[in-house]
Amino acid sequence: MASARLQDLTESSSNVNWPQWRGPLATGVAPGAVPPIDWSETRNIRWKVQIPGHGSASPIVWGDKVFVLTAVETGEAGESDEGFFGGLRRRFTGGVRASEIQRFTILAIDRHDGRVVWERTARAELPHEGRHGTGSWASPSPVTDGEVLCAFFGSPGLYCYDMDGTLLWERDFGDMTIRMGFGEGASPALYEDSIIVLWDHQGQSFITAVNKTTGVEQWRTERDEITSWATPLIVEYGEGAQVVTSATNQVRGYDVTNGRLLWEGDGVTMNAIPSPVAADGITYLMSGYRGNQLYAIDLANARGDITGSDAIAWSIDRDTPYVPSPVLSGNILYLTKSNSSVLSAYDAQSGRRLYGPQRLPGLSNLYASPVAAAGRLYITDRDGSTLVIEDGPEFNILTTNTLDDGFDASPAVVEGEIYLRGQQYLYCIATD
Repeated sequence: MASARLQDLTESSSNVNWPQWRGPLATGVAPGAVPPIDWSETRNIRWKVQIPGHGSASPIVWGDKVFVLTAVETGEAGESDEGFFGGLRRRFTGGVRASEIQRFTILAIDRHDGRVVWERTARAELPHEGRHGTGSWASPSPVTDGEVLCAFFGSPGLYCYDMDGTLLWERDFGDMTIRMGFGEGASPALYEDSIIVLWDHQGQSFITAVNKTTGVEQWRTERDEITSWATPLIVEYGEGAQVVTSATNQVRGYDVTNGRLLWEGDGVTMNAIPSPVAADGITYLMSGYRGNQLYAIDLANARGDITGSDAIAWSIDRDTPYVPSPVLSGNILYLTKSNSSVLSAYDAQSGRRLYGPQRLPGLSNLYASPVAAAGRLYITDRDGSTLVIEDGPEFNILTTNTLDDGFDASPAVVEGEIYLRGQQYLYCIATD
């Protein structure tokens, strides 16, 4: 049976909290929320506040607070230890090198008025590697269960606070070596008393679980994997739960209690970024860089090597996303094509295409992942526009809304509110 603790937590909080990357169900859906359908800089903005520094970490919400991670330039130059060969390597990659020490910061913001309730600096240092030109040094999203708040900055470390901002513990896993110097981005997952961290890079990759109250490592499993940016997904199935990971070499499932490998199969594409989603015993893994791949994996049949087996319920090899993650709303799986404003919708059980690839008028390139609430799908682009369409088997546009900011972070949706973290501001969009 499913974890009683997680089930109770989800049922009691899913309508009022957005506790992690991709929301309470990790599907991009906000159950019970009824957010606005239209807004502008002068309409349905409860507040907007400037966020110092830069980050593409998506906000999370618990109770009366919104939590945001950011990296703030200090104006202080740091010493680089990259040496001659490190500098030579950087010349031939796409990474942007930091010239100033960054303050890796957590902000707790009041939901009602946007004031900063508390602010903590986890660490201040010069990042050891670069980032993508459109990325940030604060890309992973935080996670909470209402007891602890976990902030992960990748190589700068994992930090766990209580809800009032008191540091409980911190953990340093070392330094990643990221492909092309493009920076780090996978968010942690939280399940019962375990924080799951995926550490895929060009060195020895691994997945690990640490205790949420002590930071003590519970298990670690090495992975034959290159850099990926996909957040691990916890799926409850049968008598237990497993951690599902998407990556280039292999897709895999692990026992959440001990890290034992349960199944594995052919990987997705290079630069695996989209996070898996799951419902009704099927997990969906995909990516779309230098190729296209989506697998719908039936966990009832997933044992050992699943390549070419009946564990693959269905698959496609076109029109899959590069950066944005999919949305699984009811029995409809929505995904965008690469980073373009093109959407497809599939019957999640059968893989039958419902519509698409459908051009999304008024939108440019996408990094933010779509979200669903109140029978609507919200799709936000990098130039500040959000297209609202019907959540259903037919494509129907409802509204288009534009703000004076650009958005790479994905929205958080709670009750009657949408929280949009832009390049400069955090917006609270609400009708009151």
